[in-house]
Amino acid sequence: MIQKKEDFTLLTFYKFVDVKNPTKEVEEHQKFTAWIGIKWRIYIGTEGISATVTWNEGQIMAYKLFINNHDLFKNPEDIDIKSCKVKWHQFPKMKVKVRDEIVVLWKKFTRKEIEEAWNRMQIEDFKEILDNWQIDDYIVLDMRNDHEYRLWHFKNAIPASTLTFRELENQIEEYKKQFWDKKVISYCTGWIRCEKSTVMLQKAGLKNTYQLDWWVVKYINTYDDGNWEGNLYVFDDRVSDEVGSKEKHTTIWICCYTWEKTDHCENCRYSPCNARLICKKTEYKKHFGFCSEECFNSSKNDFFIKSASFDSMNYKMKRADIKVNPELKSEIFETMENHLSKQLSWVVFSNKTTLREEYQD
Repeated sequence: MIQKKEDFTLLTFYKFVDVKNPTKEVEEHQKFTAWIGIKWRIYIGTEGISATVTWNEGQIMAYKLFINNHDLFKNPEDIDIKSCKVKWHQFPKMKVKVRDEIVVLWKKFTRKEIEEAWNRMQIEDFKEILDNWQIDDYIVLDMRNDHEYRLWHFKNAIPASTLTFRELENQIEEYKKQFWDKKVISYCTGWIRCEKSTVMLQKAGLKNTYQLDWWVVKYINTYDDGNWEGNLYVFDDRVSDEVGSKEKHTTIWICCYTWEKTDHCENCRYSPCNARLICKKTEYKKHFGFCSEECFNSSKNDFFIKSASFDSMNYKMKRADIKVNPELKSEIFETMENHLSKQLSWVVFSNKTTLREEYQD
């Protein structure tokens, strides 16, 4: 009997709320989510809760009942609108942990500060601005990291020019110089960054600021108008999600190996690097998942290499074997090195040095 594949729902939500005891809330979530079998990533801190999760229909009903009866986290306003269907779990396991900030900026804000900074622009008004672009009046600021902007952004949007969100504070003074007389509309993937960044912008003196209401996902799910370019960067196993119909979709970035246009996104398999790569899937496989000649050569010193479907070698298991039998280290290292050399003997890397950015989230 062939088992029917079960559809899952991917859900991303957050809620800014003052939490006195994050550890207690994490323990409660761990217990409940383990019981119903959800796979997800959730952070709880003094600022509130941020979660991304995959589940089936029974689990989604159970969790909604749980969260909507929770004293602190009940009724997160974006819990239904952000949901989308996926064919399998997007996370290998459940991860629930305390995090000082639910989105890292090195600054924490209270629920009151977040609410006082709210100035939300509806997607209908945003569409009108994009359709009738008036460059002298508006600035559309992409608050995501540089690699996310490179893969996808709204037309005419300018990047926040950060490698990680924590660098935002260093850019505030530059924003003031450039945009002091503009109406600044900021957007991000899930709205959570815009909540905190708007507080910072307003505290810095940029009072004429707006947040795109319900983030980019609601816009692209509502309008197939081509006001965006590229594939949307997402924070689960899909990594890159195609946006728009075939008639409206555009590809804006190029493969890091061949400089041909592509929407595909991966990470360098050498763990100390882990560079985010925009690359063609065939080229990624051809280069065995290494971003550069440097990472390939470095990997042969320690073999901190992530698993991949196209690679039969289990490097993690081999390293575990060495811990148990240290006298076999030379022999095991030689086996792995011969395996890599055989696979890549005919490959010439166009990138000689690592593509890892200076900072990464």
